[in-house]
Amino acid sequence: MNAIALLPTAVTALPPDSAVHRLRIPFASARQAAIRWLRTELRIDVDHTDEGIERELDGLYERRQTPGDPIHCGTPLPIPGPGLHFRHREADGEHFVYVEDVARRRLAGYTVFNRLIEVDRRTDRHVRSPHSKYAVAYRGRGIASAIYDWALGRGFCLLSGARQSESAHALWQSLARRHRLRWIALRDKRMHDLGPDLAPHRADSLDTRMLLLGAGWSLAELRDRGLLCATAERHEGNSPRGLPVDPPD
Repeated sequence: MNAIALLPTAVTALPPDSAVHRLRIPFASARQAAIRWLRTELRIDVDHTDEGIERELDGLYERRQTPGDPIHCGTPLPIPGPGLHFRHREADGEHFVYVEDVARRRLAGYTVFNRLIEVDRRTDRHVRSPHSKYAVAYRGRGIASAIYDWALGRGFCLLSGARQSESAHALWQSLARRHRLRWIALRDKRMHDLGPDLAPHRADSLDTRMLLLGAGWSLAELRDRGLLCATAERHEGNSPRGLPVDPPD
């Protein structure tokens, strides 16, 4: 992002046949190509280094073994996972699930369900944004998926972040096969319904998110309780303004 900010935003008026002008034409074209790339790839651009994650997990494991540390204690969760222990703790309304490999004496990873500053108080009581970090050896085993299922089963609705890694995006698509998924736009601290499918022009907007409905929630209840507002956008095609037509809840 910083590299793009350093590129010139305008070309000083020069004779069209000058050498400097001829050099700036391909430079300006490269700048425009870079901007187009950012716009199409911005939403899936999180890439934590494996080494950094491993160091963080090693540090957290040491804290887990230290009496008196805030993360030393935790409530066991009945989440299946061969050789893995799941521990939950809550702090300031945020929920942390640590996954420990007891035999190898290490932390496999963790998931945190964050509160969102982008929503109002009413929405904050029911919606959390999950983020996960797992060591390479434990990825692809369905651990994060099982933890998200646990949170959804408790009645939390889950909202994706502004940006995602490719693996996180794939996880959300997998969860959508067994939990209802809705596309929403975050505006003025409220969730605005974009429907079950996303219009292409909305895909790279930072206010566009995915919402997974937790146990006990329906679209009707979200709307009745003022948590999900009718969209003000026109959807693709000739459909009128307002909510898309949905099957009954």
